[in-house]
Amino acid sequence: MEFYPSIIEKGQRSERALVLAMAEMYVQGTSTRKVKAIIEELCGQGVSSTQVSRAVALLDETLEPWRNRSLSDEPITYLYLDATYEKVRRNGIVQDAAVLTAFGVTSSGTRRVLGLSVAISEAEVHWRAFLESLATRGLTGLKLIISDAHSGLQKARQAIFPSVPWQRCQFHLQQNAQAFAQRIDQRKDIARIIRPIFQAPDRNEAERLLKLAITSVKDKQPKLAAWMELNLPEGMTCFSFPEAHRRKIRTTNMVERNNREIKRRTKVATLFTSEKSIERLVSALLMEQDENWMNGRIYLTMSDD
Repeated sequence: MEFYPSIIEKGQRSERALVLAMAEMYVQGTSTRKVKAIIEELCGQGVSSTQVSRAVALLDETLEPWRNRSLSDEPITYLYLDATYEKVRRNGIVQDAAVLTAFGVTSSGTRRVLGLSVAISEAEVHWRAFLESLATRGLTGLKLIISDAHSGLQKARQAIFPSVPWQRCQFHLQQNAQAFAQRIDQRKDIARIIRPIFQAPDRNEAERLLKLAITSVKDKQPKLAAWMELNLPEGMTCFSFPEAHRRKIRTTNMVERNNREIKRRTKVATLFTSEKSIERLVSALLMEQDENWMNGRIYLTMSDD
């Protein structure tokens, strides 16, 4: 009877996907001694390409339907978009692969993982294909999109969801502003100028504070003043939404926390043999997160809307 390592067939989807990622490296001869040792310890011995292929097929039977599931069951009020990067070996060369992700808050206030896509970059063509796939799967009800200002993402967003308001992540805005600091100690000064603007009780007050901030820096830092006048209003869209929602819709922090968890798991594999291997592991992680959110507490009370 052919030996089949149960560790790559049983257990949580994310654990199986992680082991498979390392097993693929091992089988294809790109693994390190450390990876080989881990696989042998987990599985009792080395694994063959046939065993890996069988385990991959079993796992994909669950993950692919989830990635392609309909999104029409419940409207999505808030859509969060972000990307993270993983290392992949393409034609013998180690390169970056962009993992595009979409998260949402439903009309009943529950968080959901809506989808992911692994692409060679964050260029408009890749973001556009990803957003089109969300729309095709039935994504409706959008009242706000929250993301950073990556040019590829913005062009795709404007093309696919042109009428949906956009909230630029306030956290990323403050990070961008600190790039104008000539010295490290000036970063805190810039943060102190911007923070009260975003913490204002309403948009009128935020705009008043912005004018004061621009006036205070325009003589010594004219480039920063010009940047603030052009960019900071993009972080004020959240003032048009219920006050009880603003703290959670003004940044992509919800997505960033998931990205950190993805990184914590993917760093074990270090290097992936294909985009499909990345997609499999991240899908498993996000599917489990989605299930936890569905069975967890309400994220936002939408009756305030």
